[in-house]
Amino acid sequence: MSSPRIISFRIAPEKVAELDKFAKTMDRDRSYLLNEAVEGYLSEQRRFVAMVEEGLEASRRGELIDDQDVGVMVESWIQGDAHQATAQLEKA
Repeated sequence: MSSPRIISFRIAPEKVAELDKFAKTMDRDRSYLLNEAVEGYLSEQRRFVAMVEEGLEASRRGELIDDQDVGVMVESWIQGDAHQATAQLEKA
């Protein structure tokens, strides 16, 4: 692993105070918490990009979902019955 680099950025003073409060509570330093936050952000972005790429690849293969079927799924989620709607789509 390469040696860490120092970066700087602007942040509101109240956010620094809150960050320091969490750091003290966790017996960690500010740098540790910022590194954890950045890693979490990067991980989420990698996951999102992978999902988009997976969807684009499925689209290229012609594996698309009809807009009416999407509407059924969304409506079922709103009603809390996603499992049933998914089963209905699998039957189609």
